[in-house]
Amino acid sequence: MSDHPFYRLAPFVQEFIYKKKWDALRPAQIEACHICFNTPHHMLIAAGTASGKTEAAFFPALTELYERPSKSVGILYIGPLKALINDQFERLKDLLSEGNIPVWHWHGDVPQAEKTRLVRNPSGVLQITPESLEGLLMNRPNAIPALFHDLRYVIIDEVHAFMGADRGIQVLSELARIERMAGCKPRRVGLSATLSDYDAATAWLAAGTQEGVDVVSSPGGRKLRLRVEHFSFPDARDEEQAEHLHNARKAYYDFIYESTHHKKALIFTNSRTDAEVTILEMRRVAARREERDVFHVHHGSISAMLREETEAALRTGVGPAVAAATVTLELGIDLGELERVVQLGAPYSASSFVQRLGRSGRRDDMASEMLFVCPEEEDEEAQLPARMPWTLLRAIAVIELYVKTKWVEPLEARKMPMGVLYHQTMSMLKSMGEAEPRELAYAVLSIAPFSQIRADQYQTFLNYLIETDHLQWTEERTLIIGLTGEKTVNNYRFYAVFKDDEEYKVLNGSEEIGSITTVPPPGYCFSLAGKLWKVEEVDHKHKAVYVKAAKGKVDTLWLGAGGDIHTLVVQKMREVLSDSVIYPYLSPQAVNRLERARRLARESGLLKQVVIPAGGDSVYVLPWVGSKSFRTLERLMKHNLSDKLALRSVVPMEPYYFVVSGKVDARTLLAEIMSECRTVEDASGLLAEDEAPYLGKYDEFVAPPLIREAFAVDGLDLQGLQEGLEQTLAWESPGLS
Repeated sequence: MSDHPFYRLAPFVQEFIYKKKWDALRPAQIEACHICFNTPHHMLIAAGTASGKTEAAFFPALTELYERPSKSVGILYIGPLKALINDQFERLKDLLSEGNIPVWHWHGDVPQAEKTRLVRNPSGVLQITPESLEGLLMNRPNAIPALFHDLRYVIIDEVHAFMGADRGIQVLSELARIERMAGCKPRRVGLSATLSDYDAATAWLAAGTQEGVDVVSSPGGRKLRLRVEHFSFPDARDEEQAEHLHNARKAYYDFIYESTHHKKALIFTNSRTDAEVTILEMRRVAARREERDVFHVHHGSISAMLREETEAALRTGVGPAVAAATVTLELGIDLGELERVVQLGAPYSASSFVQRLGRSGRRDDMASEMLFVCPEEEDEEAQLPARMPWTLLRAIAVIELYVKTKWVEPLEARKMPMGVLYHQTMSMLKSMGEAEPRELAYAVLSIAPFSQIRADQYQTFLNYLIETDHLQWTEERTLIIGLTGEKTVNNYRFYAVFKDDEEYKVLNGSEEIGSITTVPPPGYCFSLAGKLWKVEEVDHKHKAVYVKAAKGKVDTLWLGAGGDIHTLVVQKMREVLSDSVIYPYLSPQAVNRLERARRLARESGLLKQVVIPAGGDSVYVLPWVGSKSFRTLERLMKHNLSDKLALRSVVPMEPYYFVVSGKVDARTLLAEIMSECRTVEDASGLLAEDEAPYLGKYDEFVAPPLIREAFAVDGLDLQGLQEGLEQTLAWESPGLS
């Protein structure tokens, strides 16, 4: 029995387990202990939500720090969100207080005094965001050796949120820089509940190191309780239809209210705007019924204080609490025993569905419960494809793909991340002070994410930055940051590699409500934190908007955008539309809407052809491919076929279909599309000669020829388009055979 991992854990960890009244370590925790105690390998813990992943990573790591105290920060925890770091900070404080191991957290909301104490006494566990870590590396390079020279573990939470994204490239670059600057070789541990492709994840986790990665997988076996409701909103063309629309919207919000207001519930939306409007309407329903207001909003533009109030209400508050949230509550935060998760509309990915589903059923023997509420406009006189319930179909597709096959989207790393290349080049040069071109090139290109950038490309890259004064020569022929570059690098917004709109703080007196990206004029009314505000004054110098509570129209002030959809999700939607299966989780209204859509699809030939006549000189093009391939097809038609076929317009209704106008028949257009797919050798052939579209935040500062090449490599997918179209053409529906 003494060889059981429990008996090798530090006494204070064992005591923590006793206090929690755990009967035993969970399988993922046992396996993680075996790997950490017996091998030097990196580790990927890919286990279901609430499977004890965090403890699986920390128990053996903290045991090592207890037995051999580190002479610097011993464990670096990198999380994607401040809210997740705050949550883990609270979870770790009790555990670590017994072991006399300090835990620090570092992000924009942490007081400077705490950061100073850490720098003076580097020790224990540091929890940080990639952006704050960037600030440390840039602005305090001399402190890095003392902070991290005895770093033993790097724990990266929610690795799927980093992989395939610019932030993931940033994280890998930061880790390489820490190892180089501090002379350490920490073990890397990745945590995720939504991975299907372990090979891609282990390759990402080990990038730039010589050590292998062991996978700890613990398949989830929890019960699921799913239901999909559907609401149709008529097009308000006249007074009678306007009344129908009003009644339909009232029924929709009443249903959401009835489904949540007596529970601890989380309402997920796909945008901040939807979260704001939903909670505003919930509060109106509560006021109309003279019932208690238990509603909150949680997203990245809400002030830290209000976000924490929302989390506390869900986790420990007395009585019901309901919060509408975006991705900020999707990732890993333990909100206690939530009774229900509601999804308004459908997630854009199976990965997002799994994360959101995992917010409920986090206690033993509880089912994970999710209620989809899909609102869609329905206009019998609209274009044929517009009459399809795309949101309902997407909801069914992501459910079927995950529940039946456990599929989630594979993640692809960018080959030419030019914007991040600029970001890391400038960040490294800021920390170095000055560098010879050869020295700078080695420092950057030796980092794994930039390994596919050729030396001649980097030379072009540097020359352009010198021409544009982002870099400049010294008399000793070394490079330093130029005047133009200083303006970018010295702005606090530089720490982030993701795109963010400039925000203004919204203040009610001295209380910060949150922030907005579009600045309204005085007298304007808008919604924030689920309440209405009227603008009293705008302070452009200090980027502040002063408001007071108001009653009036509803508006929100963010620019919204949908997510990308994988080809397999779109093809599954087509399969759902062509099939005759009645899914047990659909409500009667959802079944009725699906059956009407299936009948229309059969009668119209929607599923039999990629290109369908639309009347007059227009056709519909339904490629049934994912977002990246869809955008590739748009360019192919606009750039390569418009003149050749005299196409008057190509209008994308992303990501499902196009309306193409011009004197070309359906058969000819399809033949030309397939011909172009097979003959275009390089995706750069789909760009105009002087065109260089941006993919990332800092692309605007990079030499246009490099941006053009990067867009062709990472922004388009000719092969995926061709394979998707061929599969669509070859596909035979059971309902059509």
